[in-house]
Formats: sequence, structure tokens, C-alpha cells
Amino acid sequence: MIDRHSSLLALALIIFGGLAASATDELTTTTPVDRKGDWWQRRHEKINARAKQGEVDLILIGDSITQGWEGDQAQPIWEKFYGKRKAMNAGISGDRTQHVLWRLENGNIDGITPKLAIVMIGTNNAGDDSPVDIAAGITAIVHKLREKLPETKVLLLGIFPRGPDADDAKQQSNLATNQIIKSLDDGQAVYFLDISDDFLADDGTLSREIMPDLLHLNAKGYEIWAEAIEPTVAKLLAE
Repeated sequence: MIDRHSSLLALALIIFGGLAASATDELTTTTPVDRKGDWWQRRHEKINARAKQGEVDLILIGDSITQGWEGDQAQPIWEKFYGKRKAMNAGISGDRTQHVLWRLENGNIDGITPKLAIVMIGTNNAGDDSPVDIAAGITAIVHKLREKLPETKVLLLGIFPRGPDADDAKQQSNLATNQIIKSLDDGQAVYFLDISDDFLADDGTLSREIMPDLLHLNAKGYEIWAEAIEPTVAKLLAE
């Protein structure tokens, strides 16, 4: 991925890196924000309720792509890979970095000590925030996890590809953001893994057979995700 699109990445970093957040969104990538909506609050409270039950060794944190593990297509794959691992889904559709930060401060991880937290967030910020700002929000999430869950290892995933190919503006933003956040990997408590290539054809295009809307995964996409991270997950869980 990096070799194939190195020039695009360089251009994206130059273009996006110099852009400040808009006046209405200033600092929101790193400032915890409550989304307020009733359905969102219900989902947030559902996650809190799961945390209160305890017995969590593995937690997945993110947006609709993570929440989608609970869908009919993905559920059998979840059971196959995570059903016996005391896993907890903390994904909420539409969330941005600022919303995840709020949730982490308001109950989603209270009272639990997972062995591993898997984080994949940021695609919903693309288009409104620069890669530098998105990376700052992701960094704040990682730091919050390390602060509140010091015994938990963090597997930070690169933001998944989106759009038909690397010419897509939001895909360029995701690529540039991934180039920044990979530096968070310290080899001890935080590990970065970019599995973008696993979703892409050799020419860098994204198939609707994996992401029907070129953003959200179907069963095949979730299988690819689980298979791609499994060796790292097993290692970090010390299995």
C-alpha cells in the first residue's frame, strides 16, 4: 500500500497536513463530545451495561464498522474468532474520535481490565478534519486507554480503505492519517497494524464484493478482517 501510493501519500500529507480544522469543528477531534441523540445514548448505555457485567478480556472500540460485528452477516464470524475470548463490542455507528473519547470517560471501560483493546476509528472524521487533526484525536484515544487501562495492550488498526480507489479524497485522508498514527507503536503496550492491502485488489481498487457501499464490510470483509489480525491478536492475548 505504502509503495504503491507513496506519491499520493506525500501529496495528501502536504495538502491535508497544513489545513486547520474548521471554525465550527475546532479542537473537536481531541475534545470529548456527547452526541446526545436518544438512539446513541441507548447504545452507549448498552455498552456500559456490558462493561458492568465484567469478564472482558478483549474489547473492540470504533464506529459503525466495529458495531457491524453484531450484524447478521458478521455474527457467525464473531463467534468463530471471539466467542470464547470474553470479547466486548464498543462500536457505535457514526462516531468520530471525539465521541469515542467521551464514551471512554463516561463508563465504556469502567470496572474492566481487558488484556487487549482493538481500536479502529477516524473514517467519519475524514472530509471535515485534516489527517493531522484526526491523528491527534486517535492519539488522544490511545493515551486515554493507557491512562485508564494501564495493564491493557492496545492494537491500533490503520483506518480501513474507502471509496473506489486511492484517488478518493477521503481515502487519501485515511492513508495520510495512517502514516501519522503508525508512530504510536512502541512495541510494548501499543501496536499498530495496517491491514488495508488485505481489502484491496492488486491495482489498489476496492471491491463492492467486500464493501458493498465502499465503506462498510459484508461477511467476506469481516472474515478478511478477522483473519488478517488473528496472529497479532493471539500473540497479544498470550494464547
